[in-house]
Amino acid sequence: TRVAPSFIRVGQLELFGRRARKNEHPKAMEELEMLVLHLIDREYGDVIDQTLSTPEKVVLLAQEFRNRLTSLVANWIRVGYCQGNFNSDNCAAGGFTLDYGPFGFCDVFDPHYQPWTGGGQHFSFLNQPVAAERNFYSFCTALLPLLTSDEDCLRQLQEIHSGFPAVMQTQMEKMWADKLGLVTFDAELFSELETLMVQTPVDYTLFFRELSAIPDDIGPLKKSFYKDLKGTTASMDQRWSPWLTHWKALISSTGTTDANATPPRSHEMISRQMKRVNPKYSWREWFVVPAYEQAAVGNYSVIRELQAVMTQPYAEQSKDVEERCYKLKPPEFFEVGGLSYYSCSS
Repeated sequence: TRVAPSFIRVGQLELFGRRARKNEHPKAMEELEMLVLHLIDREYGDVIDQTLSTPEKVVLLAQEFRNRLTSLVANWIRVGYCQGNFNSDNCAAGGFTLDYGPFGFCDVFDPHYQPWTGGGQHFSFLNQPVAAERNFYSFCTALLPLLTSDEDCLRQLQEIHSGFPAVMQTQMEKMWADKLGLVTFDAELFSELETLMVQTPVDYTLFFRELSAIPDDIGPLKKSFYKDLKGTTASMDQRWSPWLTHWKALISSTGTTDANATPPRSHEMISRQMKRVNPKYSWREWFVVPAYEQAAVGNYSVIRELQAVMTQPYAEQSKDVEERCYKLKPPEFFEVGGLSYYSCSS
């Protein structure tokens, strides 16, 4: 069952915008305006003044949708979510996540992780900001016919559109800084981390949760290492150790030389903050599929247990829950169709 506040997508605006641009029928422009105003009433009524003119509303709509979309995608990546078919027809114009079909959560970290067999790299995990920018372009293009008689609003819309990459980058850098417990994003540190996570390789959720405990050495981080995939060599250990030392030095720094600045944060405070953004539990298909199989024969207990776990993904739960749900993906579940990857209709 698909459940959402509404089902208005960027692709629908795209359709009505194209009809209006081509003047396909006498009421094409009127229909576009009706749809856009309905979207504003339904999804943005609390942030857009209803007394404004349509062009003014359109500009505010574009600005607010940009804010929501960039935040949404950054938070998708924060928790390891990948929308495998993130085209305009699968992009909610309200700026929230919809049940799109072939989505999944990263187990083994891979910048090109793609749960959909037909998705390709353009919709893969760390390419989602680029896909979002394309969706935002489609969104703004659909709105253009409503602004042809207002040059000032047209200029504002173009500026909002051109500013998307910078806003998206800011959101992404803040998200990575938060996951790493940093005051400010450090590109060099993150670049080396991304390389290490791929070459090791690591479990995305487990790694960041273990890092959130601010370990003394790389020992606890190895809980997230998939040793059976590539093997963990001594040379990799030698690379992880200096990275961890560098990271711990950065999180202990205030990032300023101002004597009146806020004092350095304690490791306990940093750990608490990191655990609020790095979930302990994520939605893993390899323990969801057995739950569905049990439900098919009338046993809903496993689904209910998983639902209870997933309603508090950041919490430390029982030892039993941790043993069942906080672990690496078992080798036998790799490359299983319908579990590790999906067709568009699965």
